[in-house]
Amino acid sequence: MATCFRFTLALFACAVGVFCLPAAAQVLDATQPLQYVPLGVPCRAVDTRDTHTPIPGGTFRNFSPGSGGCSIDTSAGGPIAYALNVTALPRGPLDTLTVWPAGEPQPLASTLNSYDGRIKANAAIVAGGANGQVSVFMSNTADLILDVSGYFVPTKPPVFTYTFFPLTPCRVVDTRNNDGTQFGAPFLAAGHQRDFVFSLSSCNLPPDPWEAGGAFSLNVTVIPRNGKPVGHVTVWGTSHTHPDPPLASTINDPTGTVVANAAIVAVNPGYTGSVSVFTTDDTDVAIDVNGYFALFFEPGGLSLYTLTPCRILDTRSTTQAFQGERTIPVNTGNNCSVSGTAKAYVFNATVLPVKTLGFLTLWQDGLPRPTASTLNAEDGAAASNMAIVGTTNGSIDAFADLPTQLILDTSGYFAP
Repeated sequence: MATCFRFTLALFACAVGVFCLPAAAQVLDATQPLQYVPLGVPCRAVDTRDTHTPIPGGTFRNFSPGSGGCSIDTSAGGPIAYALNVTALPRGPLDTLTVWPAGEPQPLASTLNSYDGRIKANAAIVAGGANGQVSVFMSNTADLILDVSGYFVPTKPPVFTYTFFPLTPCRVVDTRNNDGTQFGAPFLAAGHQRDFVFSLSSCNLPPDPWEAGGAFSLNVTVIPRNGKPVGHVTVWGTSHTHPDPPLASTINDPTGTVVANAAIVAVNPGYTGSVSVFTTDDTDVAIDVNGYFALFFEPGGLSLYTLTPCRILDTRSTTQAFQGERTIPVNTGNNCSVSGTAKAYVFNATVLPVKTLGFLTLWQDGLPRPTASTLNAEDGAAASNMAIVGTTNGSIDAFADLPTQLILDTSGYFAP
């Protein structure tokens, strides 16, 4: 297969703007299985700075990620979901940014929060609503960037589609470790790019998918050097046709704290599972892999089923801060219409630390806690991140090293 695919995902998010009780989910044709189509390169679909038209506070605006120059094939119609990286550039404090399918009621969930007014990004998988559009609400005036790295559609010829295979989270890269391998030290220097061949890692990734493209589901954590700000970090599939960093970003870190964001990164078949990382400033990086996408005919692959964002858990309802390990049922005790056939969930996890939080980890119930993290909030600020978490029994496990409130919203699930 000569076509080279590449993709830097973004992901779905959660709600802390207001206190809300669980609400009944409206199903966006959740009976329709969707499979992934990566774009050749991540594409900037929206940047309101270009037109000097920020979204005014207290309003929403509709956008068409599939239009313009992002090469998304919508000619066949039918359901579609976008893999986005959503970046907010506030003019001051931003209580809530929410992205949802256009034409649907605004859900009691949020994609990201920036109470201190810093630039923030979060990954999201968002179903297209009326005319394939998404709606974006800003509680306070802010500019918006939407980067698209791929999309999900019903499988149809002649488009090659990819299905999902969840994995126990495994740390592939940690540049803080001076272990003598290509996955450790040195740190990433400002203005430079570094390539990592994931297929040679110790995470037991199968070799077959990379012969015909595919993609990794990753969690990327930026650990700035000496607490200094990092303008942005971009992660994408290594490619000779696009050797330079694309006009897209994965993480922004203007305050110099530890920050994580999810990413689905396409694999160029000619590079057997190589991922490139670029940074504007000196930083260490940790990358965990939690799954991969392989061609639709590979046995055992899972398709995406979309839901209107719905709250699974909000520990604020009990006023009890969460610390240590706990099991969270997903298929019971809520109104979120998650099927019992689900083998992995798409979450937006949000933490509101009591003081500070070293890390939160989400993983499949019944397995030992992995040496990987989902998000970090060492500065004590509210933090969100998308997470795709496997399951075999309708539950997942969570661990927080310090007391925090925890919110989990789901926007879909993967099932056979």
